[in-house]
Amino acid sequence: MTVLKVEPRRQAATVDLETGLIDYAHRVEELRSPDEVLDELHAVTMRHLPLAVLGAARLPLKSGDWASLQLGTTVFLHRSVPEGWWKEFQAVAPGTFRPLLSLAAAGMALFTWTELRRMFQPIGIDNWSYDLALKHGMRDGLACPVGGRWVVIFWSPKELSNVVTRRMRITLGAAAGYAALRLEQLAAPNPARVGAHTHLTQRELSVLRLLSTGAQFREVAEALGLGEETVRSHLKKAQIKLGARNRIQAVAEALRQHLIP
Repeated sequence: MTVLKVEPRRQAATVDLETGLIDYAHRVEELRSPDEVLDELHAVTMRHLPLAVLGAARLPLKSGDWASLQLGTTVFLHRSVPEGWWKEFQAVAPGTFRPLLSLAAAGMALFTWTELRRMFQPIGIDNWSYDLALKHGMRDGLACPVGGRWVVIFWSPKELSNVVTRRMRITLGAAAGYAALRLEQLAAPNPARVGAHTHLTQRELSVLRLLSTGAQFREVAEALGLGEETVRSHLKKAQIKLGARNRIQAVAEALRQHLIP
């Protein structure tokens, strides 16, 4: 009897998680600080899974330039991170391989830390980040890269391979994308990275992001829970800000400025 109830419970948890993350995506634009962005995401994931937010990082422009990662500017940690972990991480990291961040920059998405260890079987010093995480009670985690520019990382005191399903990972990855877009707006500007930064609202970015996939206005409206005229209004405002004459130019310019992944 118990075995038969496991799958329905997991399905219910998946649906509840998806509902919570979709709601988060719709209101993330209202959040006014990086702490709020991470707190709200953390509240949703912890309501349904043993999955805490570790933080988010804007990946360096130059490959391997990890020294450019600065807390409060390009790195934002959630308060659930075990005390002392970041200090030790920063002390050990210089001159060593940072597997999770390197894989995120390369677009290796939605694998748990445990799965990555099984895949790559690191030895010796290459195990340092995993060993440090275990020391602080972080047994497993999940890194969600966003457009090769950001990574949002979750951690757990439990192994996640059989807990976080593929469907859950896809939804978590989508929510991480919205979190990263909002953090990009809230973070200190980095002209060297993106040039003259154009400020677009979360809705304008969401519309452009979906249009870049080839979606039509009706499909964009359905995906965002908006009316078609509202979608057209967001696009028009984005076009003005980007100096674009039409939808195609707006999408191309947003991609050129790395405003959408």
